Amino acid sequence: MAEDELAVFRKRWKEELTSQKEDQRIVCAPSPSCGVPGQSGQRDVKNRYFEEDVRTEDEGCGGGGGGGGGREKAAPQAEDQPEYVSIAHSLLDGRTSPLLDRIQEERTKRKRQYHNMTNVCSTSLQQQQQREVKKEEALLDQLIEDLNEVNDIPFFDVELPYELASKIFQYLNCTELGRCAQVSRAWRVLAEDGVLWFRMCTSEGYHRDASVSDSPCWKSTLRDCRNSAKTVRTNWKNRVGSISQLQFELGKVLCDVSSCDNFVLAGYTSGDVRLWDTLHWDSTASYLKTNSLSADSDPRPHVSHVQVNSTVAAAAYEDGCVDLWSTVTGGEPIHHYQSPAGIQALALSRDSPVLASAAGPDVRLDRADDRGYWRTLCRTQLPKAADRLVLVPDRGQQCPLAALAAGETVYLLDPREEEPQTLHSVYGHPVTCLDASDSLVALGVKRTGWAMHDGGNKIHIYSLETGKPVMCVGNSPGDFTCINLGDGPPHLLVCGNKDRRVRVFDLRAGSSAASLYAHHLGVTSVQADDWKIVSGGGEGLVCVWETRMGAKLWEMHNRHPVRHVRFNTSTLVTANIPDDKSPRGACITDDDLTAHRRHRGVICHYDFSEDASSHDHILPICRSDYTESHGYNYNIGLAVPYDRLSGSHPSH
Repeated sequence: MAEDELAVFRKRWKEELTSQKEDQRIVCAPSPSCGVPGQSGQRDVKNRYFEEDVRTEDEGCGGGGGGGGGREKAAPQAEDQPEYVSIAHSLLDGRTSPLLDRIQEERTKRKRQYHNMTNVCSTSLQQQQQREVKKEEALLDQLIEDLNEVNDIPFFDVELPYELASKIFQYLNCTELGRCAQVSRAWRVLAEDGVLWFRMCTSEGYHRDASVSDSPCWKSTLRDCRNSAKTVRTNWKNRVGSISQLQFELGKVLCDVSSCDNFVLAGYTSGDVRLWDTLHWDSTASYLKTNSLSADSDPRPHVSHVQVNSTVAAAAYEDGCVDLWSTVTGGEPIHHYQSPAGIQALALSRDSPVLASAAGPDVRLDRADDRGYWRTLCRTQLPKAADRLVLVPDRGQQCPLAALAAGETVYLLDPREEEPQTLHSVYGHPVTCLDASDSLVALGVKRTGWAMHDGGNKIHIYSLETGKPVMCVGNSPGDFTCINLGDGPPHLLVCGNKDRRVRVFDLRAGSSAASLYAHHLGVTSVQADDWKIVSGGGEGLVCVWETRMGAKLWEMHNRHPVRHVRFNTSTLVTANIPDDKSPRGACITDDDLTAHRRHRGVICHYDFSEDASSHDHILPICRSDYTESHGYNYNIGLAVPYDRLSGSHPSH
C-alpha cells in the first residue's frame, strides 16, 4: 500500500512540474530581463515560482470566507492523503517554508527594481529631449554673444596664434577682408594688417619696388591707386588729358623714335640724338653728344636706329657707328663700337643692359657687367643679311636670347651655343615682321605663288623652350606688317596688316578674336594691353580701340606715317616719321626752319593722368586761337570738344 501511494505521489509531482513548465512558456512576467536574450532560464522559473506561490497564498489566505473556504477545501484532501503527501504539498506551496519572508522580500525588491528602471528610462528620455533643446538654445545664444560682444575675443583668436591667423587671411580678397573686419575688434586688427594689404597692392601691379615701411596705411594706398586707375581709364576712353609735341629744331628731319617708361629718344638726319625725360623736362641728361668720329665727318651721317630703356640709350648711324649713353648722366657716350657696314637692325633689352645689332650678315651681342663695363658676348655670321632683330624680354640675370630674321629664315641666337638655332625656314616665303615674349616667338610670313591658295599669309608661333612650332594663325591676302606679342595678355596676339585691318588672335583656341577695319593705307604699328588697342597707319592716323567691344574710342591725325606707338598706364607716345628724308622744295640749310616744319615729322606725348578741369590740361586745339603758323598740324576734328568747352563754333 505504501508503494502505491509513493507511485501516485511521484506521478502527481511530475504532472505538477510539467504544468508549471508549460505555464512558463506561455506567460511571461513583466520583468526587466524577460525579453533579453542570454538570461538564465532557471532565474525566470524562480521568479515566476515566487510570484505564483505568493499569489496562491494571497488567494488562500485572503480575508473573509475566501480564506476559510480554501482551508476547508484543502482539509479533506489532506485527510484522504498520507501525511508525507501533505508535507510535500506544503513544501510546494511554500506555506511551511522558512524562506517565505525571504521570498516576499525578493518579490518586493524585484518589483521596486522594475519600477525604478521604468522611471529611469522615462526620465532619461525627457532629459535627453531637454538637453537637445538647451543645446540649440545655447548655440544660438553663443552666436549672438559673439556678434554682440565686440570686447570679447572670438574662439578663432583664442585657438590660433596671430601669425597663423594672418597666414589664413592672406588668401582672402578685398571684399572678404572687409567682411571679416566687421566680425569683431580682433578680426578687424587681422583684416587690416599692413602686410596683407601691401602684398595685395603689389600683386595688382602697384608700387612693386616699394617696401612695407614706405606707407603708413597700405589699405588706403591701394584704394587711392584703384581710384586713380579708374580715373585714368575714363580719361583714356573720353580723350581727356594733355598733349605735347616734342620738337627739336636743330635736328632737321626725324629718322627714328624709341620710348620706354618716361624716356623718349629721337634721331635726326642732322646726326643729332635727343633724349626727353617726360617726368623731368629740364633734365641735363637730355643733351647727348655724338662720338668724335661721326662728329668730325662732313656731312654728318644720318641716325638710322635708336633704342632706349630705363638705364641706357643707344643710337646707330649710317656709317656703322653705334653709341650708348646713360639716361642718368647723358653727355659723352659710355660705349662705342664701329661696324664695317651700315646697321640694319638694332635692339635693346627693356629690363637689362643688353644691346644687339646686325650689320649685314654680321650679328653682335654686347652686355654690361656688374661694374658697368660693356663686353661683347658673342659674334656670329649668318648666310644672309639680317633685317629684323628682337631680344627676348624678362630674362633678368639669365643669358640673353635674340631672335633674328634673315630673308625667309628665323634664327634663335644663344651666346652659350656655337651656332644659331634655326626656328623657321621656308624657301621663297620671306618674313615680314617679328616679335617675341618671354616664352614665344611670333613671325609673319609672306606666301607667294601657289601658296596663296592655301589660305594666304600666316603668322607662325614657336616655343622658346622647345624650339618647336606651337600654332599657325591668320588667313590674309595682305602682308603682316607688325606684331605685338609681349605687351598684351599672355593668350592674345595683336597684329597689323596691309589689308587695313588690325587682328586679334586667341592663342588658347588658335582662332581670331577680333578684326578691326582701321587704316586705309595699311597698319604700320600696333600695341595692346588687357582692355585697349592703339594702332597707327600709313595715312598718319592714330586710333584707340576698346578690345572687348571692338569699337573705336577716338583717333588723332598727323601728316606722316605712324612708325612708333608706345603707351603705358597713363601716357602715350606716337611718332609720325616721313619716308622722304630729303624732300624736294625744302631747303634744310635755311635759317627759318619753321617754314619746313611739315617735312620734319612729329612726336606726340599724351598724358591722361592730368586733371582735365585745369585750363592748362586742355588739348592744344581747344586752346588755339588759329593764329599760329603751325596750327594746321592739329587735328581739326577736335572742333567738337571745342564747341563743348566754349559753347560756340570757331566759324561763328
